Amino acid sequence: MSSINYSEKIPNNVNLSEDRTLQRALEQWQPNFLSWWGDVGPEGSTNYDVYLRTAISVDPQGWAQFGHVKMPDYRWGIFLNPAEKDRKIHFGDHMGEAAWQDVPGEHRANLRRIIVTQGDTEPASVEQQRHLGLTAPSMYDLRNLFQVNVEEGRHLWAMVYLLHRYFGRDGREEAEALLDRRSGDQDNPRILGAFNERTPDWLSFFMFTYFTDRDGKFQLSALAESGFDPLARTTKFMLTEEAHHMFVGESGVSRVIQRTCEVMNQLKTDDPARIRAAGVIDFGTIQRYLNFHYSVTIDLFGADESSNAAAFYSSGLKGRYEEGKRTDDHKLRNESYKVLEVRDGKLVEKDVPMLNGLNEVLRDDYIKDSMAGVARWNKVIEKAGIPVRLTVPHKAFNRQIGSLSGVRVSPEGQVVSQAEWDAKKDQWLATPEDRAFVASLMGRVVEPGKFANWIAPPVMGINRQPVDFEYIRFN
Repeated sequence: MSSINYSEKIPNNVNLSEDRTLQRALEQWQPNFLSWWGDVGPEGSTNYDVYLRTAISVDPQGWAQFGHVKMPDYRWGIFLNPAEKDRKIHFGDHMGEAAWQDVPGEHRANLRRIIVTQGDTEPASVEQQRHLGLTAPSMYDLRNLFQVNVEEGRHLWAMVYLLHRYFGRDGREEAEALLDRRSGDQDNPRILGAFNERTPDWLSFFMFTYFTDRDGKFQLSALAESGFDPLARTTKFMLTEEAHHMFVGESGVSRVIQRTCEVMNQLKTDDPARIRAAGVIDFGTIQRYLNFHYSVTIDLFGADESSNAAAFYSSGLKGRYEEGKRTDDHKLRNESYKVLEVRDGKLVEKDVPMLNGLNEVLRDDYIKDSMAGVARWNKVIEKAGIPVRLTVPHKAFNRQIGSLSGVRVSPEGQVVSQAEWDAKKDQWLATPEDRAFVASLMGRVVEPGKFANWIAPPVMGINRQPVDFEYIRFN
C-alpha cells in the first residue's frame, strides 16, 4: 500500500521533505490557498464538522477514510499513483521511448499550458458553488456538495505541485494566478467559458456535476496517458475522486426525476403548471437545463479541428481516452475522422486528418458516455409509467466554439434561421422564468433524514451509514 505521510504540514507521497526548496515554496502557497478558501469557498461553513472522506493512500482497495472534519482542517495534499516500472510512452512521435520524469525542454510551454488549464477548472467550480450550501435540499446533499468542494481543492493542489516542482519561477507565478482569477469576474475570469457560468440552484449543480465533471473525467483520462510521467500519475489518482462527483450529479438528477414522477402520478397530470404548483420541477424545465449544461460542456473539448490537439498528441503530452485499448498504430498520421460543417444550409460530415480532429474524438467518446446516463434517467421515468423521455440535444446545438459557433441549430440537428432560433430558444434553453421558478423551490433543509419536497431521498446513505445519519454537525 502506498501510504501518505500525514505527519507533514502538507500530506504527500512524493517525499516532499527531501526537497526543502520545493517544500518551502508550497508552504508559502498554502496560506494563500486557505485565504482563497475562506474568501470564496463554501459560504458560512467554516465551523461545521463534516463527514468527509480523506485520502490516506493511493491504493485502490483502501485509499480513503471517513470521519467528521472541519473543512479548513481538511488534509489537502499531493498524491500521485505509484510509479510504473520502466513505463514507456505509448503513442505519438516518441512512442516506445521511456516516459519522461522531467519536462522535455521543447514541450515545456505546451505542458505548462495543459496543466494550468486543468488546474484553473478546479477552484473555479468551488467558486461557482459557493452559495449552494445556503439552499441545500438535505443534510445528505449538503455533505456531498462539501465533499465535491474539498476534492476540487485537492485537485488544485495536484496541479500546483506540478507547476512548482517542474516549472521554476514560471510555475510559481502560474500557481499564484490560479488563486487570483475568479469565476465570472469581468476583469480576471477563469480560462474556460463553462467555468464562468453561474451555478445558482441545485438542479444546476446536479447537471454541472453530471455533465461538466464528466468532461473532467475525459480530460483527466487523456492526460493519464501522458508521456510526462508525473502528470499521468497525478491525473490517475484524481480520477479516483472524480467518480464521486459524477455520482452526485447522476443520482441527484435521478432523484429530482423520481420525485416529479411521484407527484405526476399522484395528481394524474402532465400539466407543467399543476406540477409546478405542487412544488416539483416539470420535465420541460429539466430538459431545458439539460440542454444548456450539455451544450456548454461539449464546448470545453475545444474546436473540432485543432493544430494544438495534433501537437499535444504527436509530442506524447495528451493521449486519447483509453489509448491503450485502441488497436490502431497510435501515431495516426494516415488516419482521418469525420467532423461537422454547414454546407448549403445543412449539417454535413467531412473528413479531416485524425490528428487535427482529436478534440472531436474525445468529444464523441464523452457524448456516448453522457447518453448512457440520460438513458438511466429515462428508465426511472419509464418505471413510473410516464410517457416522457429526456433527450440529449444534437452536438451542433448552442455551440460557442469551433466551426459550429456561428450556426443556429435546433436540438434535433436542423440548421435554423436566426429568426426561428429567437422564436424557439425559450423552448430549448432554460429561461429566466425557469430559473426563477427553480430558485423559488430552493429552501434549506438540514434536519437529519428530511428532504425538500422537490427531490426524493437516496436509496442508501454514504459509506454504509443510514440516510438519516448526522453527516454534518453545525457548531
